[in-house]
Amino acid sequence: MYNFSFHNPTTILFGKDQLNGIEGLIPADAKVLITYGGGSAKRSGLIDKVKTVLGNRKVVEFAGIEPNPHYETLMKAVEVIRNEGIDFLLAVGGGSVIDGTKFITLASFYKGDATELLKHGFTPITSDTVEKVLPIGVVLTLPATGSEMNNGAVISYDHGKYPVMSNLAYPKFSVLDPVYTFTLPAIQVANGVVDAFVHTAEQYITYPVDARVQDRMAEGILKTLIEIGATTVTEPENYDARANHVWAATMALNGIIAVGVPQDWATHMIGHELTAMFGIDHGQTLAIVYPALMAEMKEQKGAKLLQYAERVWDITEGNDDERIDKAIAKTSEFFESLGIKTHLSEYGVRAEQVADVVAQLEAHGMTALSETGKITLEVSRKILERAF
Repeated sequence: MYNFSFHNPTTILFGKDQLNGIEGLIPADAKVLITYGGGSAKRSGLIDKVKTVLGNRKVVEFAGIEPNPHYETLMKAVEVIRNEGIDFLLAVGGGSVIDGTKFITLASFYKGDATELLKHGFTPITSDTVEKVLPIGVVLTLPATGSEMNNGAVISYDHGKYPVMSNLAYPKFSVLDPVYTFTLPAIQVANGVVDAFVHTAEQYITYPVDARVQDRMAEGILKTLIEIGATTVTEPENYDARANHVWAATMALNGIIAVGVPQDWATHMIGHELTAMFGIDHGQTLAIVYPALMAEMKEQKGAKLLQYAERVWDITEGNDDERIDKAIAKTSEFFESLGIKTHLSEYGVRAEQVADVVAQLEAHGMTALSETGKITLEVSRKILERAF
């Protein structure tokens, strides 16, 4: 196991009727900017519930943060903060709203051109660059990205998707009430299951470093998602299934299974290009790319793929190649059982457009991906061709 340091400052309020708990976590004299997306939080009455809990605090609303939040939209919220004297941000929504709100707080007191914040990649933005941030709270409505308990965001700008990381952007608290997710469309729920699954796998199916606790935790998340995946999609008000979905998605990317282990993230980087170019949902891009990546990188990931086959899918018969192939097939079947298609051609992408995706990877510097850096542009092309 590698050396690591771990700190996660986010308070979690999990379960039914936990919204009232935020009253004691936001200063009584705060002027709060509530950020949300396309309006479902408003139509469902959740925004009104939040405002009721906020009591006499001054509240300003900022709606319209889109899926794959756009830099230009977020900068409009920055202007609201500067003009209105906001001192607390409350994100009500899923990963895109939370990611967007993290960027908003980083950009609000950044002295230079805020597009520079998009150039750090996975290098954390520090107080040397951003002199001040506003605290963030979260009321989660979509279990998928884990953004409610981590320091990362992904922001869309100029036909690209850019990771933004900063310990300054951890939410102060997050309310995880599974009931607030009951009205989600089935496709968003399915996307969320795939997102959490691949988040976990990107930190687990790499190469062994004898990190037994992290491996067992990752395997537990994966098996839980397999067990409850279909139920949480088809029975939206099954509280127990949805509660496990919500917590699995949070645990998949709050940093706990990432400590002391190598991490991949190539599937996400390739998937981001598919979203940017073709508008395919993020979770769907992961379902397209990940089985193909496992197959293409079978030799490099062999030891962990065999462990995955045995511990997650209970596959113990056959030679090494057969067991790995069965595990990859099971993964695709699981995604498809949720109603997610797993081939590029099923989304209207043409074979000749693979070259365009590879060109975008090159343009964005994604030329040596994965835990080993061995996914070159040529390997990315082979993965996309497998996924076709």
